[in-house]
Amino acid sequence: GLDDQPSDGESGVRRAADVRTVRACWQDDTDRVQVDLADGVAPPRPRAFLTGSACGICSADIVDLTPLQWCPSRSPGWSVRRDVLAGLPARMRDRQQAFDRTGGVHAAALSDGAGNLLVVREDVGRHNAVDKVAGYALMNGLLPATDRLLVVSGRVSFEIVQKAVAAGYAGIVAVSAPSSLAVDLARSYGLLLAGMVRGGGMNVYAGEDALA
Repeated sequence: GLDDQPSDGESGVRRAADVRTVRACWQDDTDRVQVDLADGVAPPRPRAFLTGSACGICSADIVDLTPLQWCPSRSPGWSVRRDVLAGLPARMRDRQQAFDRTGGVHAAALSDGAGNLLVVREDVGRHNAVDKVAGYALMNGLLPATDRLLVVSGRVSFEIVQKAVAAGYAGIVAVSAPSSLAVDLARSYGLLLAGMVRGGGMNVYAGEDALA
């Protein structure tokens, strides 16, 4: 289902009704998916460059952020306590079944402001795990998630913040550190960004006003 497929933060898809049909197409031993969007929904823009899952985008000069101008920001008055943020990685870790078996996968989760995890998804690629969470939220009518947090098990790249903005998340909580471009983008769009959340400590890089 779409809960296990990427929800493209670079397109106009913001809710399940924006997607009419999704068909799997196998051609030349390659898995392809044909997606039919509703009228007026912008398709993903073609990429003129390659990005990998290692370090991500290294220059903001090649990124068009125009589609994010229409993305919602966090709910007015929304806030979260520091102790809730501090406990999220451990709660997610308790539900990482694939990691328990392999020790080699990333995880992402969706949490409310009280620290309740709504979904946890795992994947070899951290970006894929984030996409799976967005897909779940899309199919379950949770987007825009302006009062929810994205929790990630690794570093926070520019692209992960871009996906978070597109989904309308109130903030991001990460076990590791964000890149400087990720911090800049989070500040520009008013996202709470907490990194190095481990051992009871954390660094808050953006959105400090959301802390209760």
